[in-house]
Amino acid sequence: MQQLAKDFWNIRAPQRVAGIINVGTHMSVVRRPNGRFVVVDGAPLGRGQREALLQLTAGGSEVEAVVHVHPFHTLHVEATHRLFPSALLYGTLRHRHVAPSLPWAEAPVELWDHVHHPLQDVFDLSVPDGVDFVCLDERVHVASVLVRHRASSIVHVDDTLNVMAAPGVLGRVLPQSGLRMHPMLGRALGAHAGAADAYACWARGLAADWADTRIVCAAHSAVRELEPGGFSREVLHALERVQRTLDRHRKRHG
Repeated sequence: MQQLAKDFWNIRAPQRVAGIINVGTHMSVVRRPNGRFVVVDGAPLGRGQREALLQLTAGGSEVEAVVHVHPFHTLHVEATHRLFPSALLYGTLRHRHVAPSLPWAEAPVELWDHVHHPLQDVFDLSVPDGVDFVCLDERVHVASVLVRHRASSIVHVDDTLNVMAAPGVLGRVLPQSGLRMHPMLGRALGAHAGAADAYACWARGLAADWADTRIVCAAHSAVRELEPGGFSREVLHALERVQRTLDRHRKRHG
């Protein structure tokens, strides 16, 4: 468990595809102004990680809320709820369909007002425009609710933005890539005119509105520390890298 700011912690954990390839995953923990905690996402915790998290949160009793922000990150939802059974539980509509017996609170997270929402004291939220939030092809995990901790200017993101980093020890010595859009963006864009433009407009708005972001915690790759102005530059450069994908969509759908 890595403390990245006074009130923000990120936990990296293994996540294996077919039991072999470790693509990694993560969860974050934020302390609210009232001193209690919000957990973002769930992850398979090792013994030491679990003990550190419970020690931080007084055995879990000080966790007020758990929020799951990616519709296809569902493997650790029930285990996280068992760890913090008294916390308010928020998630997307797909989380509710996958785990209907859990006590979900409020509306699905992707439908929250981005200004007035249950966690507005700590988080700014953003949902990408122009893409299907849940694709029929369940291999396409482009959309999620991006979460920005306002006090520390740290972004927690699952899949929508990526950082390419070498695995294991190599990741400590080889340089990371800049921020990248999801490689399956073309499959997620809505099959209608204007979807590509809507996505590009969202990305440019994100680059401007969250310009002072200093750290991005990306689910399957790495924690990326940014220089001043780096978030805007890297998001806009990532947008440039997918222009051919967006242009192909425009040609097909108008």
